[in-house]
Amino acid sequence: MEEIVSLCKRRGIIFPSSDIYNGYAGFFDYGPLGSELKKNLKDVWWNHFVTQREDVVGLDSSIIHNPTTWQSSGHLDGFSDPMVDCKETKLRFRADQLFYAPVILQGSRVISFTFKEVIDATPEEMKLIPSPASGKPTLTAPRDFNLMFETRVGAAVDDSSVAYLRPETAQGIFINFKNVLNSSRQKIPFGIAQMGKAFRNEITPRNFIFRSREFEQMEVEYFIPPGDDVWEPYHQKWMDASKDFLLNEIGLREDLIAWDVHEGNKLAHYARACTDITFKFPFGTQELMGIAARGNYDLTQHTEGSGKSLEYYDEETKEKYIPHCIEPSLGVDRLLLAVICSAYAEDEVGGEKRNFLKFAPKIAPIKAVILPLLKNKPQLVEVARNLFEKLQKRGYNVQYDAAGAVGRRYRRADEVGIPFAITIDFETVEDDAGVTIRDRDTTEQIRIPIDDVIPYLSKAIDGY
Repeated sequence: MEEIVSLCKRRGIIFPSSDIYNGYAGFFDYGPLGSELKKNLKDVWWNHFVTQREDVVGLDSSIIHNPTTWQSSGHLDGFSDPMVDCKETKLRFRADQLFYAPVILQGSRVISFTFKEVIDATPEEMKLIPSPASGKPTLTAPRDFNLMFETRVGAAVDDSSVAYLRPETAQGIFINFKNVLNSSRQKIPFGIAQMGKAFRNEITPRNFIFRSREFEQMEVEYFIPPGDDVWEPYHQKWMDASKDFLLNEIGLREDLIAWDVHEGNKLAHYARACTDITFKFPFGTQELMGIAARGNYDLTQHTEGSGKSLEYYDEETKEKYIPHCIEPSLGVDRLLLAVICSAYAEDEVGGEKRNFLKFAPKIAPIKAVILPLLKNKPQLVEVARNLFEKLQKRGYNVQYDAAGAVGRRYRRADEVGIPFAITIDFETVEDDAGVTIRDRDTTEQIRIPIDDVIPYLSKAIDGY
């Protein structure tokens, strides 16, 4: 993980936010390569789940909603994490991420022990559990800490001006259900998709960009008819579509992906089912994407909170009902980290160790690098620049690199995941013998006519 974090900063993928002021915990900035990679991931997601489907439409709701939204949704009362404070160091920890081990003794000999979360400790046990910060039993009892980011709207500085940055994008979809339904002429089943920023005042942001205080989500709320036997097929279809997206569109390694079915107390009180797609990060297997059957909880809550009907009239059955929904939800930042971890590779080329990123061409920040064999030969530079500009106009983010030996330029391109390196040499300009295209993963090289470069890249990147 340290190598990945170092690579991200060194090559302009991710920087600590406010870096010149020693950073700000839980916030990150995306550099030239990172912002391009993030954009590509969002574009592929939108194309897969919205553009290529007739039954899903898009939405871009505001980050700040009427505060009553969060009262109705339950976030003001129930959106919290259990925390404990160290009374000596004043540091704060999530109680469900700290563990202790009550022991059973036989005389002076330990015969068994079991690790438990601090949140489950009795008051007597809390007096014995050492703080991670002080090493002494200085922890407070667990208590709820609301994760909402509070702000103010308007000139007044009183309770009437209190508002909140949204902790999720889903509620913007629910409160716009009728607006979208009336303007898009969709019929159930149909979905509303949204990408956007969300904010959570995490107690302990950790693991690089995996858990941060400002992040971006991509979600669909797919509305379906009510009924005990209705939701399961839709839930399964969205699990299949989500797996297909992660493996075949984004290019994650299948051996790093698993499923986690929520059961019992892991299941939200309003949910009928929830299955997470997990990913094996260097710091452990964690949730990457969730596919939940949320029932009609949200629309019902907003109907009651607003006094406005969010019922759907089914023209075929002549019935009115509040729809249920399936929610595939994915964090952009977590996905980006999973993509980098999945793509990170090491091998040996010509007896030298090579670190490189095996990004799928579709999501690679830079699609190709153009390499004139020599930078001081005008005839090579002219052809290389012309090809570079043609690819730019075609819409590809490409790089021009004329500095250093070609082998060294290959290594620079490999490290940031550029799939194709295109070399213009003297045969290109003197014998019209085309250009050399080197594949990043295999390092194999082929020779093709220069006029075939765009069709070749189009096939490799876009699939057509």
